[in-house]
Amino acid sequence: MTRAHLPGILAMAIIVVASNILVQFLFGNWLTWGAFTYPLAFLVTDIMNRVYGAGPARTVVFVGFIVGVFCSLVGTQIMGEFGPLVTFRIAIGSGLAFLTAQLLDVGIFSALRRGAWWKAPLASTVIGSSVDTAIFFTIAFSGALTWLEPGNDVSWAGEVLPLLGVGPLVPLWVSLATADWMVKLTLALIALAPFRWVTARAGGPAEIR
Repeated sequence: MTRAHLPGILAMAIIVVASNILVQFLFGNWLTWGAFTYPLAFLVTDIMNRVYGAGPARTVVFVGFIVGVFCSLVGTQIMGEFGPLVTFRIAIGSGLAFLTAQLLDVGIFSALRRGAWWKAPLASTVIGSSVDTAIFFTIAFSGALTWLEPGNDVSWAGEVLPLLGVGPLVPLWVSLATADWMVKLTLALIALAPFRWVTARAGGPAEIR
């Protein structure tokens, strides 16, 4: 790690902390404000990968993971209306989803980096985001995994309702996951503009022009 990597490390840490705070505040029926900040982690990872390479990108990912674990530990000690702000299932789901999805993002980006400039960031972010959503919401709220934390009542997440209020009947957590995934896909497209701008200005030894 060099001084040049610090902006990426700080950006990842800020995004993770902000997302852990904002996830406590609802935005409509299906989302939290954290859904709009968390996907920026993929942008930071991809910029680091393009400019400095896969190694520094993984370093940023591990820093984000450590910060996320710390935030989860703090959250388990803060009591909300219905218990700890962060349950064991949420902590496990969050950490595993982040680490798996971000490392997958780095691998896919590296495999596609010699193609058109937009292919690597778009493909890696879309696939990584999809895996992130699937892992987190399944571990955190699926009724099939109640054994992970028997004392944590997530029956509310299993309430059967129309998908996003208009579709077929599904458990509530599936609607939450779908809304989260749609935001991630939208931001993956929007993030192409700042990705192009930052990497064009930064350049670096790993840049493929």
